[in-house]
Amino acid sequence: MFFQQMSIAAAGAFCRRLGVGLRAGANLLRLLEAETKYGSPRQKAALRALLEEIQSGFAINEAMQRQKDFFPRLMIAMTKVGESTGKLERTFLTLAAHYENQVKLRRQFLSSIAWPMIQLTLALFIVSIVIYLMGILTPAGGGQMTDMLGFGLRGGSGVMIFWLYVLCVAAMIGAAIYGFRKNLGGVQNLIPVFYMIPKFGEAIQTITLARFTRILSIGLGAGLDPIRSIKLALASTDSEYYRSGSKTVEVAIQEQGETMSGALRATDLFPPQFLHLVEVSEMSGTESESIEHIADEYEARAAMAMRVISGIATGVVWFCVAAGLVFLILRIAMTYVNGINSALEGLR
Repeated sequence: MFFQQMSIAAAGAFCRRLGVGLRAGANLLRLLEAETKYGSPRQKAALRALLEEIQSGFAINEAMQRQKDFFPRLMIAMTKVGESTGKLERTFLTLAAHYENQVKLRRQFLSSIAWPMIQLTLALFIVSIVIYLMGILTPAGGGQMTDMLGFGLRGGSGVMIFWLYVLCVAAMIGAAIYGFRKNLGGVQNLIPVFYMIPKFGEAIQTITLARFTRILSIGLGAGLDPIRSIKLALASTDSEYYRSGSKTVEVAIQEQGETMSGALRATDLFPPQFLHLVEVSEMSGTESESIEHIADEYEARAAMAMRVISGIATGVVWFCVAAGLVFLILRIAMTYVNGINSALEGLR
């Protein structure tokens, strides 16, 4: 069966309810049965399938794996760790905190760019109205209205063509984002180049490291060995650029006897400041707790980094709106100036 993957907001709420219920001593099957009554139709269907798999004898991790099109990969991997270590309720609660923080960062970004996007939409609608009016209005002397915008578009058909152009641009931006996320053509190898962009690159790297360290702390805290913890954390970045370091980490620890910081350094994926913090955490002798402190620090930095990215995105949208309005004003002004000049020449 194939389902649309659970959103991070739904995943956070789901893990929170299961974690609280298990900690209170509730039966897992009864908790899952209650979950099948809430959520979207697809979520209900996926959870019913999960419940049926467990009732037929599968462990919850195995049942989730059979429904991997719906459950996030991180949840599946950590559920397996929680089951094997007997810390399933703690694992679910930790996952809930992680997903809830991701939702918080996403909402922070969306709320910050909401007003600029509204302004951009209003500007596009104003242009559409002008195009439409130029098609239905006629000057006193007859004929067509002067093309004040210079687009060569008039009336309803002109509005449709204009919005087709807008949708094409939006589709190109969406395709570029999709291609980057799916690493089409190995485009994620350019990530170090993005990191070199002032402010923006540093912010992106900080957010990625925050996710990496949080998953690393979850894995170590659940009793997972360093190799599997690092591999899980690398996979959680959703980036082939970082996943490429998995084999290097395994070789460095198993064959070369490197510490966790040494293995991460061997990948050439992480900045020196981050590696220094990991090295210091290893010296303390309590890797799990120390990495958790690093995760807390980087999540605080990620919140500030998200504000930086939001500010950059807001500035780009405002610049586009302002540039478009200035262009249109100048275009309209030039149209009238040319008309006046033509009239004056006719009087000579």
